[in-house]
Formats: sequence, C-alpha cells, structure tokens
Amino acid sequence: MNIRSLTRGDGVVIGAAVLLLIASFLDIYSFDDAPDSADIPSLWGSGPVVLGVVLAGVIGAALIVVARAMPQPKKVAGLDLGQFGIAFTVFAAWSALGNIFDPAGAFDGEGGVIDEFGAGLGLILALIATLVMAAAAVATPLVPALKGALIPAARPAAPQPYGGQPQGGYGYPGAQQQPYGGQPGQPGQPGQPFGGQPQPGQAPQPQPQAPQQAQAQAQPAGDFSPFWFAVPVPRPLFAEDGSPTPIAELAPGTWYLAVEQRGANLVAQTQDGRRGVLQDTSGIQRG
Repeated sequence: MNIRSLTRGDGVVIGAAVLLLIASFLDIYSFDDAPDSADIPSLWGSGPVVLGVVLAGVIGAALIVVARAMPQPKKVAGLDLGQFGIAFTVFAAWSALGNIFDPAGAFDGEGGVIDEFGAGLGLILALIATLVMAAAAVATPLVPALKGALIPAARPAAPQPYGGQPQGGYGYPGAQQQPYGGQPGQPGQPGQPFGGQPQPGQAPQPQPQAPQQAQAQAQPAGDFSPFWFAVPVPRPLFAEDGSPTPIAELAPGTWYLAVEQRGANLVAQTQDGRRGVLQDTSGIQRG
C-alpha cells in the first residue's frame, strides 16, 4: 500500500470518518428542560443508528482509502472496493437524514411521553459527517482540486540523469571524461602519468581529440534530457510495444525518471526498473 497515492478528497473522507466516530459517543436524543442528571444514551445505544449510520460510514471510508492506496484495486462482483465504499457512505448519509427527522423511530409517544423529543448533538454531527463524507467520495473523481495528492511529493535534493550518476562524475551524460591519472574536477587538462605529477623535463602532451569527438557523436539527438517527474493523480504506464494493458501505475508522491520523449508521450522508468509509456502527461511536476 502506498499512502502517497491518497488524494485530497480521501483526506476529507478520513476527516469526516473521525468526526463520525466522535459523534457516536454523544447524545442521540435531546429533551427540552431535561435535568443535568438525565442519562441520555449515545448513538451506540441504538442498533439501527449504529449499523446504518456509524458502521456504514466508517466501513465506507475505510474501503475508499484502502482501494486508493492499493496498486491494483480489488474487485468484488465486478465492482472495485472504492465503488462499494462510495455506496456505503451515501447509505450512511441517507440513514442519518432519516434519523434526524424521526429520532424516536416507531415509538409514537402516545400520552405525551416523547412530545419534547428531538435529535441530539451526536445525531446532528453524524448527519454532517456523513453528508461531507458522501459528497467528498462522489466528487473526488470529478473535481480537480480534490484529485490532487494529499501528501505532496518531496522534491529530490539533486535530480540525477538517467543512470543515477552524480553530476560531473564519471559516466555522467555530457560530462567530459577524465584522462587516466588526471586530476578530478579539471576536465580539459592534459593527461598526466600515473600519480598526476609531470616528469621533469617532459613536455606536456597535447590532449587527444578523438575520444572527445566520439563522445560528442554519442550524445543523443534532439534537446531532450532525462528528468525526474511526479504525477498529480494515479496514471497507468503502458508497455513500449503498444499493448493496451498497463504494466504499472504511477502514484502521486513518488518520483519517476523520464528517459525518452515520443511525441506527446514520455517513456518513464519506475523505481524497480520497469520501463513504459506514459500517455497522459498533463499536470506532471518536474523535479
């Protein structure tokens, strides 16, 4: 599971679930002129409220978060866990709304027993929490502001080119290679014998040009240079042979290496070494 793939909408769902749990320990009823010593039950004192509001909302939020954090969402009866979670949250909000209108249920209150019954603070907060939870769950795939990463990707201290070599070090693309025995950090200096000290009376030898020319010819054509990037939302990575089946999913909060550009697409490399084509490059963050 990758928590960096969670979105801002998932954060709203988590916050609403926490509020729902807090509300479940507050009063389910309210009485006019009730004494301070009155023992009013919480939401846990009503089975229908616990099952239809509290547990349905918490289970729905958990399914949404787990489905988002998994690389490949599990499916049940053709639907993934996130869709089941959205259904649970909508059902919890609907049940909470019904309990607000009729907190006493089937107890009709003949004889004036519950003429002054009303929804308690816990039931009101539960309605607010479930409404927010259901709205966030439904709107997250539709609203760009909610699809952003909940945990921003940490920018790399020094983005490295393809191959991971430090800048200026041996093997860095575009860096001049040091002659054998030369001083590090001084490209272009004439080659020195082993040990780096010139021999007395020996004239400096000219720098060979053939390796530099061969190196210049080895540079890739075009202006593209490998760079690190992060995606704002989960994006599929397709095989380079054009297969329609994704080979991986790029998750927000993780840096990936772009090694080649093919038109509007990028050839990206994952952290485990797999390469594929990223077809949707809109909104990516460059390192």
